[in-house]
Amino acid sequence: MKVSCTQENLNKGLLVVSHVASKSTSLPILNNILIKAEDGLIKLLSTNLEIGVSSTIRGKVEKTGSFTVQSRLLADYIGLLPKKRVDIEKKDDESSDGVLDIKCENFSTKIKGISAGDFPLLPEIERKNLLLCDTVGLKQAISQTIFAVAASETRPEIAGVLFSVRDDELVMAATDSYRLAEKIVKIKNKSCKNFDVIVPARTLMEILRILTGLKDSVISAETEKTQIFITDNQILFAVDNVELISRLVEGQYPDYKQIIPGNHKTSVAIDRQELLKAVKTTSLFTRSGIYDINLDFVVSNQKLIVSSVNNQLGENVSELQANLTGSENNIVINYKYLIDGLQNIAGDEVVMEMNDNSSPCLLKTKDNKDGYIYLIMPIKQ
Repeated sequence: MKVSCTQENLNKGLLVVSHVASKSTSLPILNNILIKAEDGLIKLLSTNLEIGVSSTIRGKVEKTGSFTVQSRLLADYIGLLPKKRVDIEKKDDESSDGVLDIKCENFSTKIKGISAGDFPLLPEIERKNLLLCDTVGLKQAISQTIFAVAASETRPEIAGVLFSVRDDELVMAATDSYRLAEKIVKIKNKSCKNFDVIVPARTLMEILRILTGLKDSVISAETEKTQIFITDNQILFAVDNVELISRLVEGQYPDYKQIIPGNHKTSVAIDRQELLKAVKTTSLFTRSGIYDINLDFVVSNQKLIVSSVNNQLGENVSELQANLTGSENNIVINYKYLIDGLQNIAGDEVVMEMNDNSSPCLLKTKDNKDGYIYLIMPIKQ
């Protein structure tokens, strides 16, 4: 194998694939990146057996072949090289077996590796069931839902995000049973039936990292759309020159729709940043491990009162002017969950709706045109 490419292209490709390579002691080759040169293309691949990712980079292939080297070492080394041409060679003679020669300007190194024959094959997906999504919109939808998945694997079905395809919409939902985030994404093109699948949180974190690396300001015609292919047990994301394939979570996602209130007794429209600041201030006086804050909806005075009491520290009360309708109400909720919701809702104004102190509190934008809602269960006193 003998190839050459720019340091920028190689570094970008390594940043994409190096995160997936796992720190495995039982199967050391999973720590490695596979470098594959064939058909005039240079392909970088890594896998942890649950997720596989590949990145194709532009370059010159003088001799085809493949080899694997330690992911972190290669990525760190290439990242420190000057932005010049990088020459990579894996010679066939026995004296250099298991060594990759890398040269760039006045830098030269040899990195030991493992034969590509031992590298696990990435599974192939039949590219029939296609969803085409706007890349910027998909990135926003993932970031607005993924934080609400369950951290524990005791219930694997809620340790992922539900992808529910209905006609021209992809509904993404995540819950840890204490709060719920739902986002509706418009599908640009669809060649599949309606379906429900659960995508692992780790998979979506990798996709979010890859899409974030594209940068909104430089998204081109090649990267403005993300292709999603889905089978019974696997999902493939393809954008630009990057592909990520992952297993899906088995199981039935809970019927969360039944807990979303169809009506409300009290509604408040308030400046999102003002409320966020008040919640953060009040959080300093919450009880450790409970994180409880009180929200009082005072319709008569058009005020939302945010307060907390800690017997050891003291107490705090913040009164905010707001536009309230309906009846007087109050609720006790986890301030961390409320901050998560406020930070992920777009726009300057947020609307909160509720029925009573034992029902969930709903957050959304004023007109809800962005298709995003966030639900927080109350702390029962």
